[in-house]
Formats: sequence, structure tokens, C-alpha cells
Amino acid sequence: MKAAPPPQARLPHGLRDVRAGEIHAAAAMTHRLAEVCAAWGFMALETPILEYADALGKFLPDAERPNAGVFALQDDDEKWLALRYDLTAPLARHVAAHYDELPKPFRRFQHGFVFRNEKPDPGRYRQFLQFDADVVGAPVPFADAELFALAAACMEALGLEGNYRLRISNRKLLDGLLECIGIAPEDSAAGGQRLAVLRAMDKLERLGIAAVEELLGAGRRDASGDVTAGAGLAPEAAKRVVDFVASAEGSGNDAVLSEMEKAVSGSARGQEGSAELRALIGWMEDFGVAAESIRIDPSIVRGLEYYTGPIFEIDLGGADPRLARFGAVGGGGRYDDLIARFGKREIPATGFSIGISRLQAGLEAIGKLGMETESGLQVVVLMPNSADKSAAATWIRQMRAAGLRAEVYLGGGGLRAQMRYADRRNARIAVICGEQERKRGEVTLRNLVLGKKLSADMQDHAAWKEGGKAQISVPVDALLPRIQEMLRNETP
Repeated sequence: MKAAPPPQARLPHGLRDVRAGEIHAAAAMTHRLAEVCAAWGFMALETPILEYADALGKFLPDAERPNAGVFALQDDDEKWLALRYDLTAPLARHVAAHYDELPKPFRRFQHGFVFRNEKPDPGRYRQFLQFDADVVGAPVPFADAELFALAAACMEALGLEGNYRLRISNRKLLDGLLECIGIAPEDSAAGGQRLAVLRAMDKLERLGIAAVEELLGAGRRDASGDVTAGAGLAPEAAKRVVDFVASAEGSGNDAVLSEMEKAVSGSARGQEGSAELRALIGWMEDFGVAAESIRIDPSIVRGLEYYTGPIFEIDLGGADPRLARFGAVGGGGRYDDLIARFGKREIPATGFSIGISRLQAGLEAIGKLGMETESGLQVVVLMPNSADKSAAATWIRQMRAAGLRAEVYLGGGGLRAQMRYADRRNARIAVICGEQERKRGEVTLRNLVLGKKLSADMQDHAAWKEGGKAQISVPVDALLPRIQEMLRNETP
């Protein structure tokens, strides 16, 4: 009998390991976003990663396909449990359960991992980090304006001034458009056609106007030969939808909104959405959002069915062309009907989500991620063969007590290998105490940051030694204050 082959050292497609630099960069990003939200009066909330599947709203798996969209499993009572698909549905469950105890409106922010049992794309994974902010219990569009402005403030806080756009629309305008072509929102029999129209509109940016026309009609065959069924609209109705989504091309916000208003002129709900959008833009600017960062986009649909009012997406791009390929890194809008699914109360809500993983990739592309610091390690105490381990342990304890991020080298190998380790850990200072230093009661401090700079600037070794004190010897009893001085001044 042949022995079983060893397991392959790889992850399932769509999952990936996250290394230290990315972890610390993501932590720094979420910390900064949390600071912004807290300054705007939002409260932190943490919900479980595992939820009952019926708390996931439209993502509830059916009996035959329990893993459709979510990662689901049954417990001992044969109830379906699932890893959370997003942070919004768990929030709705929490609010429905604790509404009487919460301040109203309830302003919350949260970050955590979410899981999608879907086909992964480049930069889109089955597990990813998400950051959310929501206002629950505020029915007025003014709340949407502040929330959208908060999303802009989050982008600014991460150094993306001039490199993002808020693409906004209103689901009431879309409802009005559908009503004008004969698909009433309350007509449950037309639900499939309604979704087919919205999906076609949502593909404008990715596939272009010609593909949208095909998807609104009989359907479309792509380059691979796969056929997507169309919405089956009559030519007149399809033209009205095409004119609506194409109105954004080459026009300013006022002109775009005027064209959208013409398309929904026969619908009271559509006109209500237009009025909300006009007011929303003015309030967003009052909250400090730059006018050039706001773009009305009639093709914005948002994929989830529970949006009921203003909607938006955050797109990277603008001054730096390197960001254009990343597209949307977040979005959201008003979802007044979701919380009612968990109880009898009708509770209005508005919110947004930011995909931290994709946003990280964008920041890294323009050099604003700061991953070079990795763990932010400041000091490594190296351990030559003759090192006094008791002394090293004492020094490390004192450094950590003083608030320094420090470690003692625990591996094998000589001093050269240990220095390579310190470099790879991006440490700023190496502490060396060999036999000669011990005899003199001294310790050698090597400023690794300055050493790299001098090495890059000077070709001649003698000039390097004369050009700066990248390495100094200090008395053992002055070790901690000299390290602190070196870190403060970035030179010894």
C-alpha cells in the first residue's frame, strides 16, 4: 500500500496569508479611520464572526444550496450557521434586539473580517477586512449627507486628497425610471425583470453602453461564448434606460441631474429622489467635501437589494493615474427596510463599508501605505556567542518598560547573520555586547537607519567611517537613555 502523499502547502483559491507588514499597515489604517469616526461622534461596536444564517438577510442559504454566497454549516440542532457576509446585517440584528437600550439615532463604526463564498477576482478575496460606519434611526437625507461626508473624511485621513471620487445617485430615481417603463416597485411578479434591468445598468462602467443595451434586450454573448439572459425590455423602454445611464458622459453634476429628472418626469418617487440628491450635494459641501470629489452617476445601482434612498460608491482615481485600476473601494447608502426584517419596528438607517484590503493595495501603489515599518520594531539586542544572556534579558525588560518596541535575538548563527535579521525586521537600532565590550563595561549601538543612508551616500569605506557616527560605544548604565536619544534625533 502506498503511503498517502503529504498535504500541499497552499491555501484554497481566493484565500491568502497576510504577513506582518500588511497586518500592521491595516491596523494603522483602521485605527486612523476609527479616530475619524470617533471624532464625528460614532461609537464602536463588535459583532460575532459567526451568525445564524437567517440573520444574513438576502444571503440566507436555501435548503438545496446552503453555501450559496455564504460559508454555512449546521449545528447540532440542525440550524444553519454562517460566517458573516458583511457587517451590516449583523448590525441590523443587534439593533433589532437592543433598540430600546440604544441612544437614538445610534451612530456606530466597526471593522472586522467578512467572508464571501463567491468566485474571487484579482484583489477580491473570499476573506477580507471591512470597515463600516452607520447611522440608525435618522430618517432625513441630512443624515445621508453627513455619512457620505464622513466617508470622504476617511479618504482624506488616509492621504488620498484629490485621488478619490464619491459617485452618488438615489434608488428612488431608479425606482422612478422603472416605474416610467412599466415596472412598478410593488409588482412582485416583475421582480426578476426589475433585477435584470438594474444588473444591466450596473455593468456600464465595466462593459460599456453597447453591452448594457444588449442586456436590457434579448441578452448578450461574451467573448468566451457564455450567454447572459437579457431583461427583455421593449426597444422604447430600453432606450429610455440607456439614455438615463449614459447621461453622465462628459457632463457636470447639474447637467447630469437635469437629464435624469427628464427620464423620471412621470414619476413622483423619481422626482422625490432628484430633490433629495440636489439637497444632498449642497449639504455634503457644507460638511467640507470638495465639489470636485462629488460626481452624480446614474449607473450607480449598488448590488444589494435593500437600498432605498441615496447611494454612493468610493472610487480611487484622479490626480494619480496609478490608482485608476483599483476602482471602487467602498460604498453604501440608505437601507430603511432591513432592520424591520428582524422585528416589527420600521427603523431607518444609512451606512457605508470600506474594503480595507483593496484600499491597502491602492495606498501601497502610490507609496502611502507605510509597510516598510512592518512591526515598528525599534531595537534588536543581538546575541554573540559571548553575550551575557542575563544582562540582555534585563536590558530588554527595561526597554519595554520604557515603552520601546524591542526584542532579543533568539536564533542561531554569527553576528553577520544576526545583523541581516535586524535589517529584515526593519529595526532602527542594533545593540551588540560581545566579549570586548563586556570587559570595558560598554555596549555598542548601531544606528541601522543612519548606516543605510551613509552606505547609500558614500562609496569609500574610510569616508563612511568619517562621515557620521552610525556606530557608537556607550557605558552599560547609559544604554537606555542613549537609545532614547538616538530614536528621538534619528542620529546618535
